Amino acid sequence: MFRVAALYKFVALDDTVAMRERLLERGEALGIKGTLLLAREGLNGTIAAQPDALDAMLKALQTDPRLSDLDVKFSDAETQPFLRWKVRLKREIVTLGVDSVDPTDVVGTYVEPDDWNAVISDPDTVLIDTRNDYEVELGTFRGALDPKTDSFRDFPTWFEANRERFEGKRVAMFCTGGIRCEKASSLLLGEGVPEVMHLKGGILKYLETQAREDSLWNGDCFVFDNRVAVGHGLAQTDWDLCHGCRMPVSPKDKLDPQYEAGIACPRCAGSDRNRARYAERQRQMQLARERGEDHLARKAER
Repeated sequence: MFRVAALYKFVALDDTVAMRERLLERGEALGIKGTLLLAREGLNGTIAAQPDALDAMLKALQTDPRLSDLDVKFSDAETQPFLRWKVRLKREIVTLGVDSVDPTDVVGTYVEPDDWNAVISDPDTVLIDTRNDYEVELGTFRGALDPKTDSFRDFPTWFEANRERFEGKRVAMFCTGGIRCEKASSLLLGEGVPEVMHLKGGILKYLETQAREDSLWNGDCFVFDNRVAVGHGLAQTDWDLCHGCRMPVSPKDKLDPQYEAGIACPRCAGSDRNRARYAERQRQMQLARERGEDHLARKAER
């Protein structure tokens, strides 16, 4: 069993180049897989390893006083959900593209998962899902607005086009782990929305801590690793990832005549681009399985 940690913190970091080298070396020694993003505004990422190794990596991160109170959410995976270990330098740890937004300066009010149902059941609250359209497709909270964005960078434009919907309302927002809401809430407060709240720990913490029978969540939650999606209790669900278009594939999609495992799904079946390459990759994966070996292309497999 592997332990998975989704973590982030907005904090000023002025030594990201040196940090990257230290973290790469430490993670390599511990057998860590996954990705960490470093920027002047902080750290973000999801990593996985055997429990003892993961604990050691987190301790290495938290020995830096700036990261001592790192936000971390845990879940489990039957197999290693990542293929490689990467530490990347970025301009933003989650890309919104608005330079004036600074969650270390102004941010919305955190709502604990135990209090979330009461907040979003208030008729004077507008609930916004800040994730992208393909994530919302798998599941969302009852009554949430879907901005139908292709990327988080599109969120400011969507807000500007819809801001009249928030007049006289309290705004509550949520995302997978909490990081996008920190930036989105900072944006809305800067634009004059008087009361902005967001789910502390995101959907993952809600699904981990709230009983299914009391839940206002419908569906599954997309995660950015080989598990594809999790449900209540953070148990892995039965979604896959299409090798052709990199979009989630539901159990229903897999019954569609256009679905070809490792090659195409109903969403992209009409395109022949790269089809031969995907077919060959799937063949190599099958041969590797027959030999009892791993294959780097197993990203969509479980």
